[in-house]
Amino acid sequence: MRRVFEEELNDLHVHFFEMGKMVNEAIYKSVKAFVNHDKELAQEVIDGDLEINRHEVELEKQCFEMIALQQPVTTDLRKIVTVMKACADLERMGDHAVSIAKSTIRVKGNKRIYEVEAEIAEMSEKVKVMVQGVLDAYVNFDTEKAKQIALSDRAVDKDAKKIHHDCIEHMKADSEIVLGGSDYMLVAGYLERIGDYVTNISEWIVYLNSGKVVELNTHNKNSPIN
Repeated sequence: MRRVFEEELNDLHVHFFEMGKMVNEAIYKSVKAFVNHDKELAQEVIDGDLEINRHEVELEKQCFEMIALQQPVTTDLRKIVTVMKACADLERMGDHAVSIAKSTIRVKGNKRIYEVEAEIAEMSEKVKVMVQGVLDAYVNFDTEKAKQIALSDRAVDKDAKKIHHDCIEHMKADSEIVLGGSDYMLVAGYLERIGDYVTNISEWIVYLNSGKVVELNTHNKNSPIN
């Protein structure tokens, strides 16, 4: 029975990692589509979100079945709870990638601010590194790496504030920028929120190893975009 449980648990971790890779790819594609005004790529992200959602449902179902049938305790139960909580955060990250993709379709044809688009691309690269890093930390149960990744979210928050400031300045100088500038600020906000969810997953990694629920980067927990 123990061997069967270990195999099921390993399968759970594999599926979580696969879902994480899908979400990271969706984030990358959504920002690429936004910066390049690529409606086709944006639609690909929107369509692909169904698969991400399916993964979350299957993972959650598998977790509940393992709890009901195996009745795990202590460390084993923490592993299952971590997957349940973390995969919910991944799903929300995927939703924000979809929101960025929808902004792409909406923003096409508006007057562009190439300087801000470059800032968004740079910010998204930091977020992509965070997502990949937290997945690696999860696979290796690496608490210290998880904490470092959470700290790196501060740079993402800083980028979001700068983009917001730059957009406001451009919008003041040119009224034709208002529509496009608003979407730039929204996209920066979505990326900032994705960084917050990466921090959440980092916290679940810490919980997995210590059994303690800790809050990392409490300064950004009240972001207006959910």
